[in-house]
Amino acid sequence: MSTPTVKKATASDRLHENERKWGKALIDAGWTAIPNIILKRQMQLGLDPLDLNIILHLMSYWWKAGELPYPSKKTLAKLMSVDESTIRRRIAKLEAGGLIKRIIRPVEGDRHKPNLYDFSGLIKEVTPFAEEELREIEVAKQQKAARQSRMRPKKPALTVVEK
Repeated sequence: MSTPTVKKATASDRLHENERKWGKALIDAGWTAIPNIILKRQMQLGLDPLDLNIILHLMSYWWKAGELPYPSKKTLAKLMSVDESTIRRRIAKLEAGGLIKRIIRPVEGDRHKPNLYDFSGLIKEVTPFAEEELREIEVAKQQKAARQSRMRPKKPALTVVEK
């Protein structure tokens, strides 16, 4: 008896699943991948709702690993209906906490270009939580397998009967 093979979901499969969940128009208009552990451990990371909202908006501009996002504070403030000074203070707080790093892009004789934002600090801070979560998931899988093996009916022992 052969064991059924389970096909591992590809990135394309996951994108199509998101289209089924949200609809093609919403996905085609743009989407952001956010590790759930950031949302689940928001409090342990010291993020209040406004901080998390800023991070989510910054992430929505981060399309490729090697290309850091650079929305202006003015853009962020407008998207969130807050004052630019609020964005400036909160980003400074996130940077002081080591969760993001601003990379200033000066322009000689002119105003700076919008900052680049590096999430390596956030990734470093949240990784232990992710590792803990993965251990908990593995323990839960093992416990479930153990319960299922105890619940399976035992096959009766067969004996040979001669006539």
